[in-house]
Amino acid sequence: MLVVREIQAKSILNKSKIYDYCVNPYTGCQVNCRYCYASLFMRRYSGHSEPWGQFVDVKINAPEILEKQLPRAKKGTVWVSSVCDPYQPIEEKYALTRRCLKILAAARFPVNVQTKSALVLRDLDVLEKIEEIEVGMTITTADEGLAATFEPGASTVGQRIKALGTIHARGIPTFAFIGPLLPGGAEELVRALEGSVDRLLVDRMNYLETIIGQYRQLGLAEAATDSFFREQAERVARQAARVGLPCEILF
Repeated sequence: MLVVREIQAKSILNKSKIYDYCVNPYTGCQVNCRYCYASLFMRRYSGHSEPWGQFVDVKINAPEILEKQLPRAKKGTVWVSSVCDPYQPIEEKYALTRRCLKILAAARFPVNVQTKSALVLRDLDVLEKIEEIEVGMTITTADEGLAATFEPGASTVGQRIKALGTIHARGIPTFAFIGPLLPGGAEELVRALEGSVDRLLVDRMNYLETIIGQYRQLGLAEAATDSFFREQAERVARQAARVGLPCEILF
């Protein structure tokens, strides 16, 4: 059962090590990715005892706090989001991501949106108003069954790719973040993404003992090795080069 708390945030526009800023309208994430690095520290940080994926704190004042912080901030790229999925299912009710994006658009801040949910299509009207915008989907495998196992709360792989195509067709720059790279049709995934994204980013998995144990149960122990990630990343890069798609390997 999902535990939901409505809370008051003290800050919403925070410094990021990847982009200039990050905005996380929620603490906790219903997508519940088995490999999520945030699961290592966010439960302790939030004070929740529930397992990762079974709690969400809703920062109900996030848009108001963002509106206060932006005039004092130096212009820079805002990452939506870094430790939660901005379009996890609860966003459909609270629309905090949508409201924050509207504020960022009005302030003319560059924005990078990264999600695993086709719910992002709801906000196409807002995304089109942001002057500097890039929208990305995390897609880790072409195997729908494996994706459902490791990303149980995400949209299907097919839905994510279709959403990227819709966004790309509207003239909005798009990318696919293939990370962590899971087994299941590296070349097939690149072929499916052709024409829907402007670039690919490929990353490996952090070696979480729970993930390695699950890999062993599925008979995929070799997929948590350095050699697997190197080989699969090279396959992605070769296929991307064949179709003229920029590809960056991040490890």
